[in-house]
Amino acid sequence: MLPGENVTIRTYGRRKGHALSPRKQRLVDDLLPGLRLDLSTPAPAPLAKLFPAPVSQVWMEIGFGGGEHLAWQAEANPGMGFIGCEPFLNGVAKLLSEIETRKLDNIRIWDGDAREVLDWLGDGSVARVFVLFPDPWPKVRHHKRRLISPGTLESLARVMQPGAELRIASDIGDYVRASLEAVLASNAFEWLAETARDWRERPADWPPTRYEQKALREGRKGHYLIFRRI
Repeated sequence: MLPGENVTIRTYGRRKGHALSPRKQRLVDDLLPGLRLDLSTPAPAPLAKLFPAPVSQVWMEIGFGGGEHLAWQAEANPGMGFIGCEPFLNGVAKLLSEIETRKLDNIRIWDGDAREVLDWLGDGSVARVFVLFPDPWPKVRHHKRRLISPGTLESLARVMQPGAELRIASDIGDYVRASLEAVLASNAFEWLAETARDWRERPADWPPTRYEQKALREGRKGHYLIFRRI
């Protein structure tokens, strides 16, 4: 992380919405504590030790929203371990519901700022990172709150293995351009797109999120950027 950057500036909005249902409150009270990362102790080496069953790689989603994408990936890739970061409690509760319903044991959660997890992780410990439809902070005076920034990218470059994949999606053209410029300027990642179709169409192993579906209903198209850690 660059000195003085993204240390205290919040990149996310509210922490809680409407009151949770009794079931979701139970999940927050009873299930979440066992899945929450313990950042007060060093990250295990290898990071796969976070999970009860053997996993070959650890993937991470920053800002998982309602958890639809994360739960899908965890179910489709049982041999991978997943770290999901989301400060919005209602979204965390939705993911906990999916974990209980689908009996997923390969997800660990951080219900706070993802940059705290990036600081905690060891070098080259993560094999894939998803940043899907982050808050675009459209007003110019709020651009400093955007998650995709030189400081965050420096942290991502440190924790991602050589050859690891970084996936970024947004429906806001300005955010897409700014993200693409920032990632390429970091000199730590290469953009894998060869044709316009590669960033205009969502790959088959990339299920939609509720935020993407909302954008489509409102007439905005998603853009899907895939990079490789050099």
